[in-house]
Amino acid sequence: MNKREKLEYKRQQSLLGGGADRIESQHKKGKLTARERLELLLDEGSFEEIDAFVKHRSTDFGMEHVHFPGDGVITGYGTVNGRLMFVFSQDFTVFGGSLSETHAEKICKIMDMAMKNGAPVIGLNDSGGARIQEGVVSLGGYADIFYRNTLASGVIPQLSVIMGPCAGGAVYSPAITDFIMMVEKSSYMFVTGPNVVKTVTNEEVSSEELGGASVHGTKSGVSHISAANELDAMNKLRKLISYIPQNCEERPPSEAYTLTKNELREQLANVIPENANQPYDIREVIDGVIDEDSFFEIHKEFAENIVVGFARLAGRSIGIVANQPAFLAGVLDVKSSQKAARFVRFCDAFNIPLLVLEDVPGFLPGTDQEWNAIITNGAKLLYAFCEATVPRVTVITRKAYGGAYDVMNSKHIGADMNFAWPTAEIAVMGAKGAAEIIFKKEISEAADSAAALLQKEAEYAGIFANPYRAAERGFIDEVILPEETRIKLIKAFKMLENKVANLPKKKHGNIPL
Repeated sequence: MNKREKLEYKRQQSLLGGGADRIESQHKKGKLTARERLELLLDEGSFEEIDAFVKHRSTDFGMEHVHFPGDGVITGYGTVNGRLMFVFSQDFTVFGGSLSETHAEKICKIMDMAMKNGAPVIGLNDSGGARIQEGVVSLGGYADIFYRNTLASGVIPQLSVIMGPCAGGAVYSPAITDFIMMVEKSSYMFVTGPNVVKTVTNEEVSSEELGGASVHGTKSGVSHISAANELDAMNKLRKLISYIPQNCEERPPSEAYTLTKNELREQLANVIPENANQPYDIREVIDGVIDEDSFFEIHKEFAENIVVGFARLAGRSIGIVANQPAFLAGVLDVKSSQKAARFVRFCDAFNIPLLVLEDVPGFLPGTDQEWNAIITNGAKLLYAFCEATVPRVTVITRKAYGGAYDVMNSKHIGADMNFAWPTAEIAVMGAKGAAEIIFKKEISEAADSAAALLQKEAEYAGIFANPYRAAERGFIDEVILPEETRIKLIKAFKMLENKVANLPKKKHGNIPL
């Protein structure tokens, strides 16, 4: 075998992963191989592999006799829609994708290269966890990755797709990254597995029930996006990438857009019900102001009382945070505050302007909320908006009550432009509750207390249940008709495109975690 033949032989060996039998086993589970996933994700022919011939160095437990080129992870770089991406894809056919010292070194090398070149890192996770035969060396490898995840946070986008098991210490790398996507029925994440749970707590639970895509997409909020299958995951990942920039120094990508003569959206005039207590779907408002079919929702099935996601407005990428009156009346609670705060901080880190659509009756009352720290968690959203220096625009569609008015990107916490529809009600609380407090004595002394309450409620509503008191103070920049919203937003974000805002010099703030 000459030198050229030897190289070709080694290349062919590295392409086989754990061998044909294990590849077939992977396919029987309905899962793609590590290389097939990269082929779907990256532009055709763009992938360049690094460290294809790396092997582990372990000599314990007979490991010196078992070697596979690449050592369970494929690393390199390629492009998505022509944009540079650094990638690693764990190969379950090699030692169950377990992380060894060299496996970790390969991932760390890719992360270091991404930081130097200012490009996103995408991790496709499918691993049984730390390689037990290597002991603490494997654990050290995880910590090396965690450290780089933390340093890269806010500098380059980091995206994780869970495409199989991700357990134990392995979960903390995805947890530090910006977005986690999980594949339904074939991926799961947990710190301790079903067997440990049964031993410690005596609970009988399956991997899917403990940490499947459905659980983390609806209950814990660990997963931001759910995919029906691996092809769907790669397609959604490519779409997500289209909204975000390469790094914190760049602006997000935009698409060509020509303003039409008529950017009015007449359908918005009929969205708000006449009855102020009747729900409506805030997505109707979102669809009415953004470019057609451009909304990419994040955390869709978690904390559904708030809607967050990316969209395009006149071709430009924006982040949207919107109260959802169709779920829990759009109140802010522990989970919705966490969800929105994290999204706001991502957008601010990567120069993505923020649009806030507000219809919020306040914070959710009750012992459950107070005992689970609604104070601290509500403050997370407040802190996130206060700290954000990207262009920030708010539209109040209906209710803006109490402290929630302040928190939802009010003028007082640094919003650039604040609009309100004529249906907006900006007050400390709803008219009924306010009347019961302010006019308590008059109502109790009236011959017909119910009629008196209604009269006083109407009196309070006439004064405060409108946007004009706030507009008189300059807290609202303009009261606009619903159908005008899209063109007003286009002009506002265009005006704000060169906004500069500097925070006080500091090492970092102390967000209420």
